[in-house]
Amino acid sequence: MRVRLFAGAADAAGTEDEHLDPAPRSAGALRTVLAERFGAEFADVLSRCALLVDGKRAEDDATIPASATVDVLPPFAGG
Repeated sequence: MRVRLFAGAADAAGTEDEHLDPAPRSAGALRTVLAERFGAEFADVLSRCALLVDGKRAEDDATIPASATVDVLPPFAGG
Protein backbone atom coordinates (compact mmCIF):
# COMPACT_ATOMS: atom_id res chain seq x y z
CA MET A 1 0.00 0.00 0.00
CA ARG A 2 1.25 3.44 -0.89
CA VAL A 3 0.42 6.27 1.53
CA ARG A 4 0.88 9.84 0.34
CA LEU A 5 1.01 12.55 2.99
CA PHE A 6 0.22 16.18 2.26
CA ALA A 7 0.79 19.57 3.94
CA GLY A 8 0.76 19.39 7.77
CA ALA A 9 0.57 15.58 7.74
CA ALA A 10 3.78 15.38 5.70
CA ASP A 11 5.46 17.93 7.96
CA ALA A 12 4.51 16.01 11.12
CA ALA A 13 5.60 12.66 9.65
CA GLY A 14 8.80 13.98 8.09
CA THR A 15 7.95 12.33 4.76
CA GLU A 16 5.54 12.71 1.86
CA ASP A 17 5.41 9.06 0.85
CA GLU A 18 5.32 5.78 2.75
CA HIS A 19 4.91 2.15 1.65
CA LEU A 20 3.31 -0.33 4.04
CA ASP A 21 3.74 -4.08 3.73
CA PRO A 22 1.76 -5.81 5.03
CA ALA A 23 -1.02 -3.34 4.41
CA PRO A 24 -3.64 -2.61 7.09
CA ARG A 25 -7.08 -3.97 6.16
CA SER A 26 -9.18 -0.92 7.11
CA ALA A 27 -8.86 2.85 7.20
CA GLY A 28 -9.09 2.76 11.01
CA ALA A 29 -6.28 0.21 11.20
CA LEU A 30 -4.22 2.37 8.85
CA ARG A 31 -4.68 5.35 11.18
CA THR A 32 -3.42 3.23 14.09
CA VAL A 33 -0.37 1.98 12.16
CA LEU A 34 0.56 5.48 11.00
CA ALA A 35 0.12 7.00 14.47
CA GLU A 36 2.40 4.33 15.96
CA ARG A 37 4.98 4.80 13.22
CA PHE A 38 5.18 8.61 13.29
CA GLY A 39 4.35 9.48 16.91
CA ALA A 40 2.09 11.69 18.97
CA GLU A 41 2.45 14.93 16.99
CA PHE A 42 1.53 13.12 13.80
CA ALA A 43 -1.36 11.31 15.51
CA ASP A 44 -2.79 14.69 16.52
CA VAL A 45 -2.66 15.94 12.93
CA LEU A 46 -3.97 12.62 11.59
CA SER A 47 -7.07 12.86 13.80
CA ARG A 48 -8.17 15.85 11.70
CA CYS A 49 -7.26 14.37 8.31
CA ALA A 50 -9.42 12.82 5.64
CA LEU A 51 -8.29 9.59 4.01
CA LEU A 52 -8.82 9.10 0.29
CA VAL A 53 -8.48 5.53 -0.96
CA ASP A 54 -7.78 5.49 -4.69
CA GLY A 55 -9.35 8.95 -4.87
CA LYS A 56 -12.50 8.25 -2.81
CA ARG A 57 -13.06 9.37 0.77
CA ALA A 58 -12.91 6.48 3.24
CA GLU A 59 -14.41 6.27 6.72
CA ASP A 60 -12.55 4.29 9.40
CA ASP A 61 -14.56 1.10 8.77
CA ALA A 62 -13.78 1.07 5.02
CA THR A 63 -11.78 -1.86 3.68
CA ILE A 64 -8.57 -0.90 1.89
CA PRO A 65 -7.13 -3.14 -0.85
CA ALA A 66 -3.43 -3.96 -0.36
CA SER A 67 -2.67 -2.39 -3.76
CA ALA A 68 -4.39 0.93 -2.91
CA THR A 69 -2.95 4.41 -2.87
CA VAL A 70 -4.13 6.30 0.21
CA ASP A 71 -3.90 10.08 0.45
CA VAL A 72 -3.79 11.66 3.92
CA LEU A 73 -5.28 15.14 3.57
CA PRO A 74 -5.37 17.67 6.39
CA PRO A 75 -8.13 20.29 6.31
CA PHE A 76 -7.30 23.06 3.87
CA ALA A 77 -8.22 26.71 4.00
CA GLY A 78 -7.87 29.28 1.33
CA GLY A 79 -9.60 31.18 -1.38
